[in-house]
Formats: sequence, structure tokens, C-alpha cells
Amino acid sequence: MSNTDRHGLIAQAVRDAGSATVQALAELTGASEMTIRRDLDALAAQGVLERVRGGARTLLLRGDEPPFALRAHEAVESKQRIAAAVNALIADGESVLLDSGTTCLEVARLLRGRPVTVMPLSLQAVHLLSDAPAPTTLMVPGGKPRAAEGALTGPLTLASLAALRFDTAVLGCCGLSAAEGLTAYDLDEAAVKKAAITASRRVVLATDGSKFGRTAYAYVGPTPLLHTLVTDAAAPADELAALEAAGTAVRTV
Repeated sequence: MSNTDRHGLIAQAVRDAGSATVQALAELTGASEMTIRRDLDALAAQGVLERVRGGARTLLLRGDEPPFALRAHEAVESKQRIAAAVNALIADGESVLLDSGTTCLEVARLLRGRPVTVMPLSLQAVHLLSDAPAPTTLMVPGGKPRAAEGALTGPLTLASLAALRFDTAVLGCCGLSAAEGLTAYDLDEAAVKKAAITASRRVVLATDGSKFGRTAYAYVGPTPLLHTLVTDAAAPADELAALEAAGTAVRTV
């Protein structure tokens, strides 16, 4: 493979995934890790990507969110493991604010039937919990659902959150990095996440490793706001170490 072809393949891989490690790019191209490091330095100098410890990440903000229906079929087993770990963190009797998104929907499945009070922030989770057997208590917020997403946003949602206080908020995210914090694709959804953090005594972030190193354009807040992160083995070790150093407890499943 020529240098030009290899550089093109590397640039595409980083752009598609948001970030990539030296090891992963070496396996992809068949080049040595030393060669990949030189390639990344050259591409960074050209403004193609950003060099980070252990690899590279895209310079492009993630403005387009994959559809919910597509995400619901991605990394299902990983999301179920993450959801099980989050469920284990929640004690009987807690009030739980449950964010929108596919991982949080898996958490809703496990909370169904437990002695907890749950306010979901998506139509999918509201529907799932609408006929939950006792002793589960369902609280339904106001708001306008985002088209094809089901996430509840807007003034009525924010008013619902402002009127209540929760033991635990379980959040999802679109992008996460220790340096740039928690981000979302949609400004209204970012506002709801901010309000959820304010309304809760504890914030648990449930996300798989694919969200690390990505930055969407709607800023939610810095990572020290997160009390606990539950993620999978795909999460980059350097990011996890930085989050722990900033005070976030990390659980990898």
C-alpha cells in the first residue's frame, strides 16, 4: 500500500469513527505502529486530524445524529451489560430520572417492576414503563418529543425537572471527552441534560466506548459533574484515567 493510499484510509477511519488508536490503525492498514505514528504526525500537520495520545481524533464536530432505530440495533449486548451495572447502582426506594437514548432504554427495562420512582425523558421509555407492575411508580414529564427520537424537550420538560428533585439521574451522551466534557447533538436536548444534572443528587453516565473522543456541538458540561461513569471495554484507557483523576468513579463492564 502506498503512503497516499494509507493516509487516505487512516483519514477515513478516523473521520468515520471519530477517533482511532495507533494499534487499531496498524491492524487496519497492515503497517507497523511506528509507521502509523509518523503518518498521524504528517496528517495532523496537514490539518486532516488531531493527534492525541495513543492515536488521533477527527477535527469535525459530529453534527448529524444516527437515527434511533439504527442505534437500537448497535452494540446491543454491550448496552445491556452497561444497563445491568447501572441497575445495580440504584437502590430500592430511589427516585430516578432516566435520560433518552438506547442505553437508557435498556436501563428502563431493568427498572420495570422494581420499587423505584422513575421519570423517563423519552416516549419509548414512557411506553415501556406505562404498564409496569407495582411497586414501580411512573412519573411523566411534559414536553415536546423530537421527531424520530422520542426525546422530550422544551419548556414543559424543563419546568417538570425544575419542580422535582431526584436521587439519581441516569444520562446518556452523544460525545464525551475528559478535556471537552459532555456534549449533545441538539441544543434543546443539551438543555434538558443540564437541567437533569441540576435536579439530581447523583449523576450516572451510561455510555459505550464509541462515544469517547467525539465532540458534538451542543455543550452540556464538564466531566467533574459526573459522579459515576459506566461503560464497556472499548472505552480508551487514557480517557478513563483522566476521568478518574478528575473525580468520576469509573465502572467498566
